[in-house]
Amino acid sequence: MFHRKPIFDEVRLLLGRGFTAQEVSKLDRAIDAALAATDASSRFVLGSAGRALIRKWEGCARRRADGLFEAYPDPGSRDGKPWTIGWGSTGTDIGPGTVWTQAQCDARFDSEIVRYVREVIAAIGDAATSPGQFDALVSFHYNTGAIAKATLTKLHRQGRFAAAAAEFGKWIYNDGKVLEGLKRRRAEEAALYAAG
Repeated sequence: MFHRKPIFDEVRLLLGRGFTAQEVSKLDRAIDAALAATDASSRFVLGSAGRALIRKWEGCARRRADGLFEAYPDPGSRDGKPWTIGWGSTGTDIGPGTVWTQAQCDARFDSEIVRYVREVIAAIGDAATSPGQFDALVSFHYNTGAIAKATLTKLHRQGRFAAAAAEFGKWIYNDGKVLEGLKRRRAEEAALYAAG
């Protein structure tokens, strides 16, 4: 159980006075909001299985002889966009001629994954979610960017886990073509999701 008294005592000392009823209510609301945010973020953390799955499929490809990594065009799209580097990083700063060190690849992944985790947390809300399900959803979102609009998210929020697991297999197209790599990745995500 969380005890609020030490917080109120410390603020009372800082103010040098007691609280009004309105101040107590405001402080209680602030503590409740902080606890809710902490509960959500600590309840959902990308686990080692999810991190390994993402890194397996994203690859950190195109390592040069000098040990640096160079950007490459998307192999499944007609126009080569988006250009990618490292662990599947894309963006306006990445294109032909972009070269990174391993440390840059790793740092960008660590930075980007925070956003993807946060977006999955927001999309699933307070739905019951196992660590395996969460890892699979983050991997799916990292690759597709579609967690907010995917039917599988809606089904997950409804607790219809078998139906949600089946939805992964629908996300295997790039430019209208089925890609074998996406089929295999979605199958692994679905298996991790179903295993819980």
